[in-house]
Amino acid sequence: MNDDRTVDYYDVLQVSSNAEPETIHRVYRLLAQRFHPDNRDTGDDSRFRAIQEAYDVLSNPEKRARYDIAHHQLRQDRWRLVSNGARAENDFDMEQVVRLTLLEVLYARRRMEPGSPSVFAPDLEEMIGRPREHLEFTIWYLAQKKLLHRDDNSNLTITAEGVEYLEKNYEVSIQRKRLHGEIEPVRN
Repeated sequence: MNDDRTVDYYDVLQVSSNAEPETIHRVYRLLAQRFHPDNRDTGDDSRFRAIQEAYDVLSNPEKRARYDIAHHQLRQDRWRLVSNGARAENDFDMEQVVRLTLLEVLYARRRMEPGSPSVFAPDLEEMIGRPREHLEFTIWYLAQKKLLHRDDNSNLTITAEGVEYLEKNYEVSIQRKRLHGEIEPVRN
């Protein structure tokens, strides 16, 4: 079993922490069917195991109560990090870099895997190295601008407008990353 302090079971099942047991059960059945390893189109063994584990905890009242205490503490700790780093996290330049980075990830996914061009929103946390809470604003903004699309399952896909925006702003992105020391300038 994973460490309850690092896994957000509500996020795994894509439900609110206030979700009723019936909702958890209904969503579990839908996700389990979709990601079951026997499903040729959408089967995903590791995702299926994560869904099973989340359901095991959230469908059991005692386990859920214990988990909710740890979950609440994790959320408090994460928001404490946000408030302590408020200046850096509210920096407009940094937000623009994160937007372009997120679009770069979705662009690469679309090009490399055209049959499965979407990325599960919570997976971006690990890919980009930023907490989910920080990415939600970025995802909201890019969706409002129609540069990405988020489906009902929290999968993100770059749009044609997003591709054009990224390609137009690519040089700006490279310059900003150089300024932040993320990449070395090209030397001839």
